[in-house]
Amino acid sequence: MQSPGREPSMEDILASIKKVIAEEKELRTAVAAGSIDDSPLPEENIGSDEDADVLELNEPLAPPQDLGPPLLDEEIAGHSREALAQLQTVAASVPAAPQVNPLEDMIRDMLKPMLKQWLDDHLPQMVDEHVKREITRITGRPL
Repeated sequence: MQSPGREPSMEDILASIKKVIAEEKELRTAVAAGSIDDSPLPEENIGSDEDADVLELNEPLAPPQDLGPPLLDEEIAGHSREALAQLQTVAASVPAAPQVNPLEDMIRDMLKPMLKQWLDDHLPQMVDEHVKREITRITGRPL
């Protein structure tokens, strides 16, 4: 496709992409039709000397141990499971508590009296000025 030591051309790149897409499409149609070839892939043909180092996932890591009788009676364990499930249901239905910032709460408490004083001093004048301006705008006559 390309000569060694040369960057691939746009046509080479597009041809490679089209080839991959076509291979994927063939694989998907084969899976949908159920005609997948179960023959091992070339990298799966491992020699027998390397098989000893491979851990199969269906083999247990250690032999099973006898742990003795259970610590809890099955009826008591079931009751505990039911109680925990009930707790989980209730906890899921309760809305999450809001994030609390103690510094923000303290500043808000400190600012409330100052804000109240400023509003008491300035709000009536501001409302009067805006009402007069709006009346003047609507009627066309100054007050």
